[in-house]
Amino acid sequence: MIPQVTLTNRLKNYYELTKPKIWYLLVFTAFGSAITASYTTDNFLSPVQWIFLLVGIVTGSAAADALTGYNDRDIDAIMDRTKARPIPSGRISPKNALIFGLLLASISLFCAWSINYLTLGLMAFGLFDNIIVYSKWLKRKSQTNIILGGFSGAVPALIGYVAVTTENIEIGLVMAGLVFLWIPTHIWSLALHVKNDYTKAGVPMLPVVAGEKRSVQVIAGTTLLMVVFSIIPFFLNQFGLIYFITAISAGIIMIVTSLWLLVRPGEKVSWLLFKISSPYLTALFVAFMIDAIFH
Repeated sequence: MIPQVTLTNRLKNYYELTKPKIWYLLVFTAFGSAITASYTTDNFLSPVQWIFLLVGIVTGSAAADALTGYNDRDIDAIMDRTKARPIPSGRISPKNALIFGLLLASISLFCAWSINYLTLGLMAFGLFDNIIVYSKWLKRKSQTNIILGGFSGAVPALIGYVAVTTENIEIGLVMAGLVFLWIPTHIWSLALHVKNDYTKAGVPMLPVVAGEKRSVQVIAGTTLLMVVFSIIPFFLNQFGLIYFITAISAGIIMIVTSLWLLVRPGEKVSWLLFKISSPYLTALFVAFMIDAIFH
């Protein structure tokens, strides 16, 4: 007998399609930026605006991941890391995944429009950059895919800020810029760990195209650039020692790990760098919020 698919299992499949481990952090950067904007400019969102912001970011990020999953269904079926995902495993049909992703995108755009036109424009840009520029145009053609597609990862942080205000916009731009610079280290360290998968699928990620030696050099360079950039907010006169100490301490951990990868390249160290990169970004955004509230 064929096992019956329950409603709970269907919901779990669609939830998995959105790749929640990816959008959790993006939603948090939007939340962190909104809180930071509120306390650095004394502008505060109403409860209804908060609902539109959070629902919009969740559905927008989930839509992007569902629709890139739709685009990538053929290569996902080839790679060991992704072949069990809902579409390649047959748990969700490509047509249903496409409809679901478009529905989520529509909700996100409506929520963004309900806040202001700037958040609407940024939401539309983020969706286009991730689904079309990164997934459709560049992922299978160029090693710059992560760089040009990285703008979409930075968008939620900027949306969170401008949903509150455009005062001191340089703060929002720096917070978004930090996410943008974080993405190469995060993704390329993962790509180095699963290089064979990308090679098998013919995806020209940096480690596949440039090789291990060159890749670890680039990763070390992007990590250093990210850490140096992370100190900039301290000099904007809006953040104090809480943020500065956090940025320096967490940055040292990232640099040391990337140098370890440079000296001893391998899957274990690249996996470690990938795993600590998310807590690193989380720590910085927590520090942004705490410092903004108490500065």
